[in-house]
Amino acid sequence: MTKLQSKQNKLTSRRAVAPVIATLLLVAIAVVGGSIVFVFSQGFFSSAQISGAPQIESLQVVGYDASDVANLQIHDGSLTDNAGPATIADGNANDGLLTTERVAIYVVNQGVSQAALTEVRFGGAVYNYVPGGTLEDFAATALMDAQDFVIVTRGTAGIADLSTNPTAVIEPGQQATILLELEQNVQFGRDVQVKLTTAQGAVFAGTVVAGQQSG
Repeated sequence: MTKLQSKQNKLTSRRAVAPVIATLLLVAIAVVGGSIVFVFSQGFFSSAQISGAPQIESLQVVGYDASDVANLQIHDGSLTDNAGPATIADGNANDGLLTTERVAIYVVNQGVSQAALTEVRFGGAVYNYVPGGTLEDFAATALMDAQDFVIVTRGTAGIADLSTNPTAVIEPGQQATILLELEQNVQFGRDVQVKLTTAQGAVFAGTVVAGQQSG
């Protein structure tokens, strides 16, 4: 009887860790493990953020000149030469907007990165970029063919210039005129949609009223 009681006393004297202490130990382990993961991951995310350049694109159509006139206006009033007005040869006046005549669309890149245009649509037709040339080449039948476009920018001393970049690029904060040569007749008063697609896949749209000027 005595031996049995002493064995029971030994068994009952062995107590487990108190629940409060066990909970504190689990919390401590979780905190330490989380701290280790945070330290390692912090360096990775910091380097990724530093090396990655922001790719925010924001092109806006701010105006246009779709008038049926001999000369179209450039977006910012730049001179085409040292003395001349800010105009670009368009074609025959007062005969409607016909194939091979021109429309000027004013755009501004409000984003923080350059916008490379991969597609320009006007009235559903896709227009092809033509780099280079000079404004002196802007006779009614020169420089561009139907369904082509050029980018007119502001050069030195307020002289308008053509982009010579091999791709249709508009720099951050830059204003430009997209000058396109019509591939079909456009009826006066018609609302024509302009769609600009960039290399990042962003699409920016605007509306041009044929026969009018805005901006």
